[in-house]
Amino acid sequence: MRQTLKYYNYIKKQILHKKEHLSFSYFKNIMKQHGLALLIIIVGWEIVEDVVFPFIFWQLGIHVNSAFFAGIPASLLLCFHWFMVPILWGLWINLSGKKEDIDEHICTHVCETKGHDHV
Repeated sequence: MRQTLKYYNYIKKQILHKKEHLSFSYFKNIMKQHGLALLIIIVGWEIVEDVVFPFIFWQLGIHVNSAFFAGIPASLLLCFHWFMVPILWGLWINLSGKKEDIDEHICTHVCETKGHDHV
């Protein structure tokens, strides 16, 4: 029972974490601090995490092996923007030729101040 409660609390925390990153106030804050380019990168990556990855796992489950269906909830619960947003931002900076920088990593800073952890 204790282990089940632990899993439930973890899933609940991950869902609330995703919900925080989809709020208007979060987007407004990012826009103020870092501009439109970073906001587009963050929103784009959230779409990839929440729509594209589950769709890929669904297609793999249909056409390759049904074990891939297990990846759908996993892709919705795991948070990879702490890793991908800086990479995509760096690519944007290199392609655009600008000399901008992120003061602090967006998700790491938010997650550390609110007590979240990443898997």
